Amino acid sequence: MTPSELRRLYLIIRVFLNYGLDELIPKMRITLPLRFGRRFLFWMRNQHRDKLLGERLRLALQELGPVWIKFGQMLSTRRDLFPPMIADQLTLLQDRVSPFDGALARQQIEQAMEGSLEQWFDDFDQQPLASASIAQVHTARLKENGRDVVLKVIRPDILPVIKADIRLMYRLAGWVPKLLPDGRRLRPREVVREYEKTLLDELNLLREAANAIQLRRNFDGSPMLYVPEVYSDYCRENVLVMERIYGIPVSDIAALHAQNTNMKLLAERGVQVFFTQVFRDSFFHADMHPGNIFVSYEHPDDPQYIGIDCGIVGSLNKDDKRYLAENFIAFFNRDYRKVAELHVDSGWVPCDTNVEEFEFAIRTVCEPIFEKPLSEISFGHVLLNLFNTARRFNMEVQPQLVLLQKTLLYVEGLGRQLYPQLDLWTTAKPFLESWMRDQVGIPSVLRALKEKAPFWAEKLPELPELFYDSLQQHKALQRSIDSVAAQLSQQRSRQGRSRYLFGIGATLVLSGTILLLAQVAVWPAWVIGGGVAVWIAGWCYTR
Repeated sequence: MTPSELRRLYLIIRVFLNYGLDELIPKMRITLPLRFGRRFLFWMRNQHRDKLLGERLRLALQELGPVWIKFGQMLSTRRDLFPPMIADQLTLLQDRVSPFDGALARQQIEQAMEGSLEQWFDDFDQQPLASASIAQVHTARLKENGRDVVLKVIRPDILPVIKADIRLMYRLAGWVPKLLPDGRRLRPREVVREYEKTLLDELNLLREAANAIQLRRNFDGSPMLYVPEVYSDYCRENVLVMERIYGIPVSDIAALHAQNTNMKLLAERGVQVFFTQVFRDSFFHADMHPGNIFVSYEHPDDPQYIGIDCGIVGSLNKDDKRYLAENFIAFFNRDYRKVAELHVDSGWVPCDTNVEEFEFAIRTVCEPIFEKPLSEISFGHVLLNLFNTARRFNMEVQPQLVLLQKTLLYVEGLGRQLYPQLDLWTTAKPFLESWMRDQVGIPSVLRALKEKAPFWAEKLPELPELFYDSLQQHKALQRSIDSVAAQLSQQRSRQGRSRYLFGIGATLVLSGTILLLAQVAVWPAWVIGGGVAVWIAGWCYTR
């Protein structure tokens, strides 16, 4: 490890110990070396004994920076894995990270826009509206049309911190295959590389603006999801200007109940929005933690989501979508044989996997979860069991699905909070079956014909000429083939004659040598000379 990486690793250990997070290490025989090392190598004491464990964990992640804050944000949605005292504190990482100085934010914006804010905005509020791990948000009014807007600005000097943590993660990922028996199967470096890409993408707000515009277009007029308008003329690489929205945070369950929101429909629409983005659009919001999701005040009986912060999006290719949809449907139908075969066909497990054993293992893990409401299903335990199954069958981690897996965790967390009785399978299965029918049935054929019709209409007048040219090329090709065939036949004939002459020559030379050894006075020279002459003739035939 380099000195900078060692310093960062030391800082991480120091922060965790200063907040007393060594309490999280379970007292088991396998963790004895860790606990021994903590006692004898690191003498740092808990400096925050007056705070509860959940608050100490939140403060430690917040102090370590954006990479760790993002990790905490994902964990905050898993209330089935953590007690409320931890989950509630991690939730605060979603939009209540300590802000940086508003004057510095103003300076950053004016430097990016090359002018004073008063040229374009009124009522700029130097006090941030919200602060997150990568950026913070300020409110203002756009002079152009008088609409309320928010200005999102990247935290200053954040890139070196992110790069330092990523380098350390790469180093640790390189150790995983050496430390764990099946570490190579996890493909840790590829996972870190994908995580690095998403973090660096978040630093470019022009990319986020483009993502938001695309997502807004995909759900234009939809009652399920509203995406605020982006004012791209005012956006820069480190500044984003968009419409200010007013809604209830999706995590504020009390406020949603207070306005009589249809919680069942809201939860179902969350699932529908996710599957629509993944399978219809191949473009999904991959950072759907509660801090980025609001619910409109309007029409509580027909609730609509409002989505912000499109810095992280994901997409799947056609093959991945097909395999995922077929896997989901097979799971819903409890066709575990189909699930096993799909995993083999897709290359997610080795091709020599015993399908019967794999099918039985999947059935053992998944069968108990069906016919239960979401509140009674611990997907954390299901994922753990599936991980153990994957280890047995050498299933490799799929980096292209990491974002999708994370988003699935967010969707599950939201569904659990909004409507614990939500039947996830009943909600998703009809959508996927309809999508599959659309992909393989007559609608798919008609859609392909419609897409290709302009190209065919353009080429139709050229068909006679193209057909004539094809015939001419076929005749020329046939003549070339006949010529080559004739040359090959002639060459084979000459090679046959040359081999015959070489054989005669070899016989004469051998006979002459025998006569020479028998001390015959006249014949050997003539015989050997004749053999050489025949060899020369055979060589000439090969030319």
